[in-house]
Amino acid sequence: MLRDFSYKLPDNILRSFKGINFLWHLLAIALTYILVTSGFDWWYFESTRAAWIFSVLLPSAILGFFVPIILPVGLYMFGELRKSFVLKNTGTTLGHAAIAGWLISSSYKAFTGRLQPEFLTHLSTVDISRVFNFGFLKHGIFWGWPSSHVTVAFAMAAALIALYPRRKEVIVPTLLYAAYMGLGVSITIHWFSDVVAGAIIGTVIGLVVARSYQERERVYAH
Repeated sequence: MLRDFSYKLPDNILRSFKGINFLWHLLAIALTYILVTSGFDWWYFESTRAAWIFSVLLPSAILGFFVPIILPVGLYMFGELRKSFVLKNTGTTLGHAAIAGWLISSSYKAFTGRLQPEFLTHLSTVDISRVFNFGFLKHGIFWGWPSSHVTVAFAMAAALIALYPRRKEVIVPTLLYAAYMGLGVSITIHWFSDVVAGAIIGTVIGLVVARSYQERERVYAH
């Protein structure tokens, strides 16, 4: 299983930065700069401080940890049980997308060191949305820019939709999950620009991974 989940992992990480994909990373950085310097991040944070919103969206932080583990492994094991290469390939594609998304987003975090919003307070009076600690591991890799929750969620969503582009029963819940993750963490543990960057970078990663596993599936079919 581990070999399947890591299939061409270094290659796919590199491909996520090659050609037009690199331009998408630059767009994520540019949009972050605009959202931070314009004050939008801080305005969004102040505008969304409500207990009921927080209670509805807080589960996104928990789902963002468990779903990328349970769903890929569950699909893979179910595929093993049913002797279905398609199910196993779907599980490994999602797992691979989650791993690549986490590795890339965590690498960015290691160098950007962005300070997270104080989400447990009702309303902070100090604007810390512009605080970055550029360097290496100056603020860990859990918090910061971009959001790993969103990067992984959108990587998995993009990969799954690429695998099943005509299956509405797959596309609709997948998009709803990705949207819930993005909205949820933008209200709780991340700034809005962390989410925007994570969505862009994650989508790029997911499409790269999907192409890799689609090629693998075609080889198996022949």
